[in-house]
Amino acid sequence: MRERIHGRTFRQVRRVGRELLQQPDLCFGRLMSRQEVEKTLRRHRVVFRERLYTPLVTLWTFLYQVLCPDPSCRAAVARLLAFLGVQGDDAVSAQTGAYCKARQRVPEKVVADLARQSGATLEARFSGTELLHGRPIKIADGTTVSMPDTPENQKTYPQQPNQKPGLGFPILRLVAVISLSCGAVLDVAFGAYCGKKTGETALLRQLFHQFQRGDMVLADALFANYWTLAALLARGVDVIARCDGKRLLDWRTGQRLGSKDHVVLWHKPAKPDWMSRREYNRMPETLCLRELAAEVQQAGFRTRRVIIVTTLLDADAYPKEELATAYRARWHAELDLRSIKQVMAMEVLRCKTPSMVHKEIWMHVLAYNLIRTLLAEAAQSAGVRPRALSFKGALQTLNAFAALWSWAVIRRDALYAAILHAIAAHRVGLRPDRVEPRAVKRRPRKQAFLTQPRHIARARLLRKV
Repeated sequence: MRERIHGRTFRQVRRVGRELLQQPDLCFGRLMSRQEVEKTLRRHRVVFRERLYTPLVTLWTFLYQVLCPDPSCRAAVARLLAFLGVQGDDAVSAQTGAYCKARQRVPEKVVADLARQSGATLEARFSGTELLHGRPIKIADGTTVSMPDTPENQKTYPQQPNQKPGLGFPILRLVAVISLSCGAVLDVAFGAYCGKKTGETALLRQLFHQFQRGDMVLADALFANYWTLAALLARGVDVIARCDGKRLLDWRTGQRLGSKDHVVLWHKPAKPDWMSRREYNRMPETLCLRELAAEVQQAGFRTRRVIIVTTLLDADAYPKEELATAYRARWHAELDLRSIKQVMAMEVLRCKTPSMVHKEIWMHVLAYNLIRTLLAEAAQSAGVRPRALSFKGALQTLNAFAALWSWAVIRRDALYAAILHAIAAHRVGLRPDRVEPRAVKRRPRKQAFLTQPRHIARARLLRKV
């Protein structure tokens, strides 16, 4: 009798698995085809045994987990159980152990490849902008994220060195390449917060393959150094960056193009410790660059003058005002990273091992790119630019329609059209010169800070009893 029940349960699970494969959750099957995912799985030779949590089902469940307001594994499994309940099957356990093991079996490269493919596909559809003669513009920017304080995470991503042991949290540095036109994250590189070759410039060097000949890169002052500019110029890539302030400016030197606008030669500095002698010798002896000062006229802005360095030397084709407008668009990268970290709650990760932390980051990037794809389709149907629609509004709409998607098997086309229509209604306000104080009105609730490791503080409390 037990064997008969076990066989019946196994057949139910196998049938439900097939149904899940054919009806991916949250309408993402329309944005990232099942064939594309299976092709990636085959490329990395990913094979699971016959079970509910197949690689594809695990990916869809993991994807929902990073999108849900409650990102716990329990909520992700509960979402799967809700789908099974709609199908009339309730033979699957609500425990999270099987799902957590399935997530561990999915290789990091699979999720990373899917994230890169989703970004590249979207960027290919919406690569041009109204700036700089329609050239593809990409933004390079960095940020940091935190994670649980486990020995494994501390070993790979140590906490800040000025914190006492046991009081800080592991911290990871991340650099992303983002498309200006559609907001897609094309690639990311991450490493420890401190140490050799862990800075943002070192991480950006790992992403140089994302820049193709003819691309334009917007970067902040951290990337406006001789080695980064020389490497990008060698790839046929132009750069607009803010001057780092370390180089002395003399507007009387060089070829004058206008008021506080000239072309100068940068000479190769001494070899840095991280660069090999062979690589140093391959670097050009000088770089011909353009330096200009853009005055900020808006009242309330902190910066009154921005010094820009660029590889675009033609003042007639690229006037100073257009370069200043293009550099101002670099702020979109800050907004995009804020969408991933705060709106999608990636600022504090949940996984307890470095390998799972990597997968969690890539899954956030994949989910972000798929939402951006949905935004692009909604914008195209409404006749507006993709960045004119609210990212947070799209995420809220997806979560609101998630329960209906499991029920409306027959009316999926109508439901998808309703999702696009709802997303297109959430427009981003046109506030180019908005000024707000960098302060909050609501006071935080006062809490004592932990000044010693938790196990020591807990022991002290027990001794007082």
